[in-house]
Amino acid sequence: MLSEMPPVHPGEILREEYLVPLGLSAGALARRLGVPRTRIERLVKQETPITPDTALRLARFFRTSPEFWMNMQATHDLKVEAERKKRELDAIESFEAA
Repeated sequence: MLSEMPPVHPGEILREEYLVPLGLSAGALARRLGVPRTRIERLVKQETPITPDTALRLARFFRTSPEFWMNMQATHDLKVEAERKKRELDAIESFEAA
């Protein structure tokens, strides 16, 4: 079961834990990563998910791992989908061995 904490988009983490403290703009980060400015702008606005390509670039730049970024995205997506399908999922009976 997923935790009761609300879903946190990885773009929010990128913005609040990395860009703001470092005084780095989305455009400046995009230039350093070699990606279009709009990719990072849309990510920090929580309009688009982290892609494997972006995860690899962020990991290299911030000395984290790509899994760090991808796991955040997967956790976010699972929580959002679980909320969306709560009634449907609640109707599924657990498997019981005979």
